[in-house]
Amino acid sequence: MVQESGKLELEAEVQDFREGTMAEPDYIDDEDGAELIKPKKLNNPVKTSKNHQDLHRELIINQKRGIAPQNKPELQRVMEQRKRDQVVKQKKEEEALKKSDLEQELMKRQQRLDQIEQEKLEAEGKQENAPEFVKMKGNLRRTKHESGDVQVS
Repeated sequence: MVQESGKLELEAEVQDFREGTMAEPDYIDDEDGAELIKPKKLNNPVKTSKNHQDLHRELIINQKRGIAPQNKPELQRVMEQRKRDQVVKQKKEEEALKKSDLEQELMKRQQRLDQIEQEKLEAEGKQENAPEFVKMKGNLRRTKHESGDVQVS
């Protein structure tokens, strides 16, 4: 109770101080108010501009559709990409678990064959890019070995 009475006294002192220091505005008197022009609130020029309204409308539509704006922070984009990659990886793992042992073995063989074919293509590509004298040297070596094999037989 002592604290409550102290608070009330303090509030009364503050109110007295405010009333004594602040002058009352002239526009509060209602008797002269009919003759005065009342001020209107000014419009925000940014909000009234056509570009701002179009942008705001587009943002609202995108939010309703669930489409986020393209100006996402880099961290958020990276995290979303990781999430997508993780979901794809999980789906692949689930598909792999659903396959039988035979299907899995066939897939492994197919992957090995694809890898060997890819390596052959890379080797041929390197040979095509090699200078002509290197190709000729390889041909000469083959002819030496072939002619030597024929003589021995």
